[in-house]
Amino acid sequence: MKQHTGMAFLFMLTPVFLFAQRETDPAGSFSGGTRNTISLFSRDDATGVGIGGQLRVQASKRINTEWFFDYIPSKNNGYTTKHDHHFGWSVIYYPGATVDYSNRFQPYILAGHCFDYSKITEQKKPTNYADRWTMATQAGLGTHVNITKDFDCSLSGQYMLHFGKQINTTIGKDAVTFAKEKGMGPDGHLLFTVSVNYKLGYVL
Repeated sequence: MKQHTGMAFLFMLTPVFLFAQRETDPAGSFSGGTRNTISLFSRDDATGVGIGGQLRVQASKRINTEWFFDYIPSKNNGYTTKHDHHFGWSVIYYPGATVDYSNRFQPYILAGHCFDYSKITEQKKPTNYADRWTMATQAGLGTHVNITKDFDCSLSGQYMLHFGKQINTTIGKDAVTFAKEKGMGPDGHLLFTVSVNYKLGYVL
């Protein structure tokens, strides 16, 4: 019984030991957070404001990874609503000094890949819609604003270039019609993100 109690006590203290050993080495840190996104200059000229979440696993002092999900709704011309869902990942590179949580700002370069599911519906008739899946690449710049060594706010801007079938919308007097193009084509937009993140532990 005493042995089991001791093992349970050590198990509970494990995160404390891990944090104590890694205060100056961020490699292997695991973070979770929430994010707000703004999508601008898309093909349909609609501006979307969305929400999402992300996880980070840091591979080394200069390389971090970010795994994210975004839901971004946008309205266009008062007739249709577009729902975008991003599922993706990015690699973050710190070009300056290696990560130092005592610094307030930690700039970075990011690039990655994502899948996007889009659904466009007629506002007055939600059963009338068209949807598609696309793949995208993204790249941009950002910075962490370190509040403490475990808590940060991050700001980033990036361009996302999607590849897939385009959806053309025709607005008539009595109906809205959607038509998918047969070929594949590019479709890009700017994405600005504000997130808050907290280090939960170490996985490596």
